[in-house]
Amino acid sequence: MTHRLRIMHAIARLNVGGAALHVLQLAAEQHRRGHDVVVVAGSLAPGEESMEYLGEELGVEVVKLPALQRELSLPADARAIRTLRSLIRSQRPDVLHTHTAKAGATGRVAALLAGRARPRTLVHTYHGHVLSGYFSPRRERIFRAIERALARPTRTLVAVSEEVRDDLVRFGVAPHERFAVVPYGLELPEWSAADDRARARIRTDLGLSDSTFAIGWAGRLTAIKRPLDLIHTHRAVLDSGIDAVLVLVGDGELREQTEALARDLDVADRTFFVGFQRAIRDWYAATDAGLLTSANEGTPIVAIETLAAERPVVATAAGGVPSVVTEGETGFLLPVGDTAGLGARLAQLARDAKLREKLGTAGAADVRARFSLERMTDQLDAVYRR
Repeated sequence: MTHRLRIMHAIARLNVGGAALHVLQLAAEQHRRGHDVVVVAGSLAPGEESMEYLGEELGVEVVKLPALQRELSLPADARAIRTLRSLIRSQRPDVLHTHTAKAGATGRVAALLAGRARPRTLVHTYHGHVLSGYFSPRRERIFRAIERALARPTRTLVAVSEEVRDDLVRFGVAPHERFAVVPYGLELPEWSAADDRARARIRTDLGLSDSTFAIGWAGRLTAIKRPLDLIHTHRAVLDSGIDAVLVLVGDGELREQTEALARDLDVADRTFFVGFQRAIRDWYAATDAGLLTSANEGTPIVAIETLAAERPVVATAAGGVPSVVTEGETGFLLPVGDTAGLGARLAQLARDAKLREKLGTAGAADVRARFSLERMTDQLDAVYRR
């Protein structure tokens, strides 16, 4: 580091998920390196769990901005822009780094309206995007136009994977050369005796035998994650004669519907809905393989963390998932909606402990090499200074 930077991160909300984890760990590492760092975060949506506790644990300064919220609201968005502009004028950051669509919009508009206090560098990270598959075609066209307009004054646009960048280029947000691809970086500890203890404790609490094959999933039970496919996949595994359970960590608006399908398919007694868990690593340790059924992903943090816990991942080849899971080497990739195929691959892993170990070991080595926090922070530091 040649000199200290004043860095302000803005994110719509610190809900449980990859974007919030990324921002908090990045801010902590930047602070450790001697920079002045603050995170501005908006309001949680109803029913969401907060990750603010992690900011406290990491010693990250978090400024709450209630007007910054996920839903579209012109009065609230205007208040968020005014407050962000005041924060920029008072704190005079060298870098404003925005994350997620709403914070990216309000934050960059606030910076443009800050006059002489405008940060020297505006950076926006796309952790994914909502430009396809989330809204009506009309709203998607509006959001794409907004992103194109905001991209012009932004010094650098960051995508967390090549797949996300390519989508944004295809939607006309900005040309290829405007993007820097900076994959996620995380704290990824190696397997330890604490993981062994957590595995034994949780499996005992769930009443699992040593031979029971535990399939793990973590995230929000929301439409883009296709949670009903989790249940159909589980049914396929059980139909193949495997002694298996499905452990779902997280909550969301589709929980009741997912639980109802589990009852309808007669897998409720082999499915555990354990809700939000802070010690997520313990739950990875308790399982034998990870499962993702998403229709789209930016860079799936859950897949990175599952592999870091030496567990292979069976997933849909959606969005940035192939940038994390390598077919046949660290897990298996299937088309979105192919629950029979997902189930067949999980059954294969259940029957072959040596294959599970081989893929899990390779996966842990791979993600620790490619997704380190130090590497990501170095890359972003270069982006700022460029």
